[in-house]
Amino acid sequence: MAASELLAVPESRAADLRTVVERLLAARQVALVTHVQADGDGAGSEAAVAAWLEGAGVRATIANPTPFPDSFRFLLHRPDLPAAPGEATERAIREADLVLVLDTSEALRVAPLAPLMQPERTIVVDHHPAGPDMVGGFGVQDPTAAATGELVYDMLTLAGAEWTRSSVLGAYVALVSDTGSFRYGNTSPRVHAIAAELMQRGVDTEAVYRRLFATAPRRRLHLLREALANLHTDDDLPVAWMVVDDGVAERLGATSEDFDGLIEHARSIEGTEVALLFRGTSGGETKISFRSNGAADVNQIARQFGGGGHVKAAGALVPGTPAEVAPKVVEAVREALRALE
Repeated sequence: MAASELLAVPESRAADLRTVVERLLAARQVALVTHVQADGDGAGSEAAVAAWLEGAGVRATIANPTPFPDSFRFLLHRPDLPAAPGEATERAIREADLVLVLDTSEALRVAPLAPLMQPERTIVVDHHPAGPDMVGGFGVQDPTAAATGELVYDMLTLAGAEWTRSSVLGAYVALVSDTGSFRYGNTSPRVHAIAAELMQRGVDTEAVYRRLFATAPRRRLHLLREALANLHTDDDLPVAWMVVDDGVAERLGATSEDFDGLIEHARSIEGTEVALLFRGTSGGETKISFRSNGAADVNQIARQFGGGGHVKAAGALVPGTPAEVAPKVVEAVREALRALE
């Protein structure tokens, strides 16, 4: 298939994305929201859309439930785009003509902002399977897209947008992040074609790599040491898990961004089908990351604990300490793996 054919917006999503574009360009002020602890797909998509909207004369504000990650601030076309979580984000959502929720559709993932998002003025653009408790009255929810960044690329293509540096970088980082640097099974020929087109528009792939993967504060290595000291495997089933107790992050001065990629060390153990990372929070909860290397659907496992995500990558936030939560979750994973046998 020719590159031009790969880059064409799939008809299955084109009509709805055109409606999204029309509504966004008709607004005066748009609030952009992504899920808690924004990742590269959510943050990159926000940066790309914000730059496009403001280039078209629409005021944009990033209004996330948790702080915009420092590691992705280089994507922003102006540094004051993100509002501080709390009163500022709530005000931004109330004052917006339209709220665009990116990379999630689930109320729990944008809490406590969800009650402010009136369905008639809230749109969702997301590549995750629909959950049980959704926000928004209209949108595009397409799990066939490798990343929300792919849908954002399609939006800007349909809009005939003038691609700015932030839009190009944001879309590229979104794709890189959710495909694991083009290593995961969601990396399609179309993803490579889009990445190549964005490179032609000026992406410095080596600079992006250094920013995202080759620069780490010393505390991140200390955090890795703590996690590896609490690495466990099952004697009979292909599951591995790491535990980072509450208080560790505070003692090391680690941020949520420092946890990115930790689970890949458990996932990389030979023979592992499911990897887990349990991270205690200061609020007495445990954040769980799930990854699958095989046929196990970790989205379904995560949903048992109030979470969700993709078939091969999911998460959940559960009341209780890691010591209380881990045994229950590991047993649920064991049951899922036994069912596959």
